[in-house]
Amino acid sequence: MDNHYVNRRKLVLASGSPRRKQLLEEAGFWFDVKPIDIDESFPSELSVESVASYIAEKKANAAQNFIQEDEILLTADSVVVLGDKIFNKPIDFNDAYRMLAHLSGKTHIVYTGVCLRDKYKELIFTGKSLVSFRDLIDSEVRWYINKYKPFDKAGSYAVQEWIGLCKISNIEGSYANIMGLPTDLVYEALRNFENAISFE
Repeated sequence: MDNHYVNRRKLVLASGSPRRKQLLEEAGFWFDVKPIDIDESFPSELSVESVASYIAEKKANAAQNFIQEDEILLTADSVVVLGDKIFNKPIDFNDAYRMLAHLSGKTHIVYTGVCLRDKYKELIFTGKSLVSFRDLIDSEVRWYINKYKPFDKAGSYAVQEWIGLCKISNIEGSYANIMGLPTDLVYEALRNFENAISFE
């Protein structure tokens, strides 16, 4: 292990998300990427704030054989919530348009559920951020979807793209959480795993 990393035990990121990979790299974590693809459905009776952590744990259950004895598995899932409605990844242009039209001019919540697991312990937690959109007009929504094709993003947008730069008026909470991984919470949670964090 290179001593330039903040963690002494390697993480295994079970995700194909380039944004989660980018965040871990920029935060100085030592990790490998082993993407996993699962059915992201969830029970309808779950509360909106529980869905992301439920899916994160579901991913961990499917990926638990990815890790060696000294490694720590990391899975995550993000959902966008407006009122009692959950906005996951859009299935097509019309679905993306519908989501962005609902989010326009309102404040919504981004929940990112995270599961950390080794051979002996599991921690599940959720980051929460509030995001306020300026009004979006029809031509802006159509242009954004056609240009950025946000079909792999919860709520049909990415905070680091045009919408985040030009149409978000206020953020409360972690920016990284909105991108897809609350790295501050990940770092703090790793302190609960033996020999996971050390600057010695």
